[in-house]
Formats: sequence, C-alpha cells, structure tokens
Amino acid sequence: MDQKIINLYDEYTHSGINRKEFMKRLAIITGSTALALNVLPLLENNYAAAAELDDPNLFTENINYPGVEGDMKAFLAKPKDQKNLGCVLVIHENRGLNPHTIDVTKRVASAGFLAIGVDALSPFGGTPSDEDKARELIGKLDPANTLQSYLNGLDYLRKHKDGNGKTGCVGFCWGGCNG
Repeated sequence: MDQKIINLYDEYTHSGINRKEFMKRLAIITGSTALALNVLPLLENNYAAAAELDDPNLFTENINYPGVEGDMKAFLAKPKDQKNLGCVLVIHENRGLNPHTIDVTKRVASAGFLAIGVDALSPFGGTPSDEDKARELIGKLDPANTLQSYLNGLDYLRKHKDGNGKTGCVGFCWGGCNG
C-alpha cells in the first residue's frame, strides 16, 4: 500500500481531520471515490470479523476493578480451566476498547495468557460506538489518573487467582507510545 495512504490514515486517526475530509483526500490519492472506498476496508478495523472470534477454549467476561475516578471497565479473557498464567494488560488505541481491542485481548489469551483489555474511557461511562467521539474523549482524560488506573489494572492481574503474579502490557497507537 502506498505510504501516502498510510500517512493520511494516520493523520485521520490521530488528528482533527474529520471523515469527510479524510475521504476527499483519500479519493485524490487513489484517483477516484470508488477506489478510495475499496481501499478503506484495508485500513479500518474489521469489527465484524473481530466479533466473530468465539473460541470455545477461552473463558471471557466483562469485569470492573477500582480506578482513580471510580470503577474501570475491562474485558478479561483466559484459557479455560488453566491456572498459574502469565498476565497481559492490553492498552487500546485512541478509539477506546472497541471490538478490535477485544479481539486482540482474546488472541493474547489464546496464546496462553490471562489478559485484560482495559477501557480507559471508563470515567466517561465507557467507550462510545462512535470512533470520533471516542477519540475526542481520549483527549479529555487526565493523564496521571489514567496511568494510575492502568497500574491498578496490573495490580488486579498480579492478584488474580488464575495468574502467576507476572505481568506485562502491550499497547497500540495511543496506548503504545509515549509522545
């Protein structure tokens, strides 16, 4: 894929350009609106495919644990009937705990770990279905409180009955870099 397309998508997901402007610029790069619409699914998260992963070997549940500004929502996944597991905290991208991040959390569990995907937008009631709204809310989070709430998530994992006390984390986009 042309690097110009990847750069444009990166700009769209990380800055203030709206979808209309993104699509206009994508059509210019690709040469037509029709081609832009064909390229778009290659760029965006495939929520339908992510929602389809229903591994019968996994135990999954929605959980809450104490955060700085109230309960933090999270999605937990682990191999069924396994204990003494290494633990991984999954930090979502700038669009919140969406089906793609839940899918990543399930894949981590499928690799033999106890995993939680934390919803950093819990102080606002959780991740909205509108990605643009989620992106706006990410910018309103208090960085110190958010960090501490994630650290509380690591503590939750360290103390989980099915974990072995060893923790790590993986992050994507907003959750994978520090400026």
